[in-house]
Amino acid sequence: MKHWDRVEAFVEVVRQGAFSAAARQLKVSASHISRLVSQLEAELGVQLLYRTTRQIRLTEAGELYHQHCRHALDGFREAEAALGDMQASPRGLLKLTASTTFGERHIAPLVNRFVQQHPQLDVRMHFTNRRVALIDEGYDIAIRLGELQDSSLIARRLCDRREHVVASPAYLHAHPAPAHPNDLLRHRCLVGSLDSWRFRIDGQRREVRVSGRWQANSGPALLDATLRGLGLSQLPDYYVDEHIASGALVPVLEDFRFADTAVWAVYPRHRHLSPKVRLFVDYLAEHLATA
Repeated sequence: MKHWDRVEAFVEVVRQGAFSAAARQLKVSASHISRLVSQLEAELGVQLLYRTTRQIRLTEAGELYHQHCRHALDGFREAEAALGDMQASPRGLLKLTASTTFGERHIAPLVNRFVQQHPQLDVRMHFTNRRVALIDEGYDIAIRLGELQDSSLIARRLCDRREHVVASPAYLHAHPAPAHPNDLLRHRCLVGSLDSWRFRIDGQRREVRVSGRWQANSGPALLDATLRGLGLSQLPDYYVDEHIASGALVPVLEDFRFADTAVWAVYPRHRHLSPKVRLFVDYLAEHLATA
């Protein structure tokens, strides 16, 4: 930046309210600070400060110049801090939250491996299906699934998330497989936390209301009921992939599967990320994408 040392001196004088205080902050003499500000005024051709024996105050031109210079100077300092963070190791407390089943199965093992690589890091994990308010509750990061709600938080897509409608071979032997989501009205549907299942029909996102004699707000309970042949369910891939591979469950309505969901890392907006958050999110993105 042109006049960097003079601009820094000027901004610090305004921040501290005195040449002597600015000099102590910048670890130079008060006369040097005064000389830098005078040189800046001479080069700009305007007076920036009114000086009296008791106080200093900004001129109209000084007010305008300070407003822009302060933001520019803060931006340079943030940039320097960000570059320093790139070389830093993650340390301190990393506090994160995730949904219970996905967190226990997929996030916790990755966190444990990450901590093995960075033993100076402390970690607090909280698994809950409640939507946590990150800033209010003091969390660094949340792992969220599906479609995100609009918010002021930063979100990074970590990997795809697929949902399948599945049934056991025994159920499909007794009940012909549905050919269209509308056919679900004639089937026993096992209902989870939501009573609408998502599909892509004619290229559009559609929700189909389902009902049945069985309902629970538990993914593992829903999976167990499906494996026992009690009906059809819609479950995410991390519940059913191994059972589809083994033949214990059969996917149906795959041509209508709604694919626009994902696993997200969500964290508060900062001007630059701390090393612990930045490196951990990078680690999750690398390993979940290949899981």
